[in-house]
Amino acid sequence: TPCMSGFKFEQKEHLKSHKIIGELFKSGDSFGMYPLRAVWKTAEQKEGNCPLKISISVPKKRFRRAVARNRLRRQVREAFRLNRAAFVRNAPADHPPVALMILYTGVEALPYAVIQEAMARLLKRLAKEIRKEKP
Repeated sequence: TPCMSGFKFEQKEHLKSHKIIGELFKSGDSFGMYPLRAVWKTAEQKEGNCPLKISISVPKKRFRRAVARNRLRRQVREAFRLNRAAFVRNAPADHPPVALMILYTGVEALPYAVIQEAMARLLKRLAKEIRKEKP
């Protein structure tokens, strides 16, 4: 897909719409893959042609310092960037675009290797869920 070529994490892949994020939490499906949680929903084919739009959240309640939140957010984003090829491979080619919110649910900051391994499992499971959803 033109949107997910190579390993770049381009601006058009970022989920920024407050409306779509609100819909995700109202009626989206979710599952956990400790220390991450995915909230996702298939979107209407509208903006761009990205198969996956993503947003990442780290709770301020658990990580008071912005430095800690930003570091975790960067690590989750990097894990996504390196592992999304597995999602593209495993998801059906003709599926509608997916809006995905990844929440960091860990109680403390875990090593990057743990985050990356969880992200790989999370994206494989997401592809499986999308295949299941198709009639």
